[in-house]
Amino acid sequence: MFDILDRRTSLSRNQIKILLAAIIGDALEFFDYFLIGFVLAFLIGPWKLTFGQSATVLMSSGIGAIIGAYAWGWLADRLGRRLVFIGTVINFSVATGLLYFTPDNGWIYLAIMRFFVGTGVGGLYCVDLPLVQEFMPSSKRGWVGGLVTCVIPLGVGIGAVLGAFIGTDQWRLLFAIGVLPALLVLLVRIWVPESPRWLCRQGRYAEARKSLAWALQVEPSSLPMPTAADAGPVVVSNWFDLFKYPRSLIVSWLGNAGAQTGVYGLTLWAPSLFVVLLKVTPQGAARMMILLSVFGFIGRLSFSFFSEFMGRRNAGGLLGFGAGFLTILAGYNYDATVMGISAFWLILALTFFFADGGFAIVGPYAAEVWPSHLRTSGMGSAYGFGGIGKIIGPVGLALIVGSNNYLKPDVPLPQIPTAFVYLGCWFLMAGAVYYFLGIETKGKSIEQIDQELNAAADLPAVQQVRQA
Repeated sequence: MFDILDRRTSLSRNQIKILLAAIIGDALEFFDYFLIGFVLAFLIGPWKLTFGQSATVLMSSGIGAIIGAYAWGWLADRLGRRLVFIGTVINFSVATGLLYFTPDNGWIYLAIMRFFVGTGVGGLYCVDLPLVQEFMPSSKRGWVGGLVTCVIPLGVGIGAVLGAFIGTDQWRLLFAIGVLPALLVLLVRIWVPESPRWLCRQGRYAEARKSLAWALQVEPSSLPMPTAADAGPVVVSNWFDLFKYPRSLIVSWLGNAGAQTGVYGLTLWAPSLFVVLLKVTPQGAARMMILLSVFGFIGRLSFSFFSEFMGRRNAGGLLGFGAGFLTILAGYNYDATVMGISAFWLILALTFFFADGGFAIVGPYAAEVWPSHLRTSGMGSAYGFGGIGKIIGPVGLALIVGSNNYLKPDVPLPQIPTAFVYLGCWFLMAGAVYYFLGIETKGKSIEQIDQELNAAADLPAVQQVRQA
């Protein structure tokens, strides 16, 4: 049955609907996640926040994302992609809405509620990509996965536009708007059925055929009834099975850790650093972030193409090496200008082409390098492990600069170059992992990838399901 899917050379209208549901979800999801960067730019002055307090607020969502990625990813392999997808949207939308009630000087409340935002965001990212990929032919899986992530900079851009025009004392409205992603639940219920591959692995063959027939817009009777052979190895998996695939684990875990540490350190701190280093208003900092979001969006479109043009390994190496070099260059030019324009801002914009744009590789590739029965668990583990970067990225910068320093324009910060070397080296590590250790999945069907991975792990062709 899935051979018929792989022979398709174009996407049906319903496959495009599935893609749109994931695109909307990712855009609004990361709009919620990165709102805190813009809000913090408004609060550092009135609340007299130190780098340490600010870093606590920024990293709390990273801790939540680690837990959410593992938990929601594990549930998606057991309860199905669609149900868990809906649950994650409700999770981060409600948590963001509750941030509207943040009291004055309530940075601890901000940190606690951001933890719950992180659990939902970490979960959705690990569910929607596998869900989309399992409906797509192999020839389009790379660029479709990249396209899903392309809209994430647009989510950041929406936050930047809102932050640029909102009043200094109206920052809570940004969180109220963050409740809107809950509407996505309705779209998912209308558009997206359960993954046919997941249904097939559960032995629900008639439902799997009906799901794929809907996606391809054909009569179910026109497709062959799937069998156990279509389902692939029937495995009762647990979390420790991830370690049977050491290369998948190393590439997806370390690649995510390097890329996430660098990009979250940059993105979460950038608005506040613009205020402190370039002496602009919070609204001005938000306007400056629009350019970074544009470059990130262009980068994601480009890397979606690069994944099929040059392969996943080469594109991943380009992400890490390009972002790492430019991050370090930006740090050493934080106080320089080019024709009266901040060199720091311009170099960071170019950095985002690689650092943010490269996530068109990071997410989809982390799902591709795991076998079907561990796809969301494996991707969730990779995203969760990489979520350490959401902590050590912002916290590392704060510790290097001086966690007790106040975020004020008149406080000298001579350690900024060192802090950016720190972030840049994480990008360079990710590039080295992808380029030298990566598993090339370009042009391979999901079944081919499964066979190669299971052969390397020395798993038999079919395993019996353990009785409940």
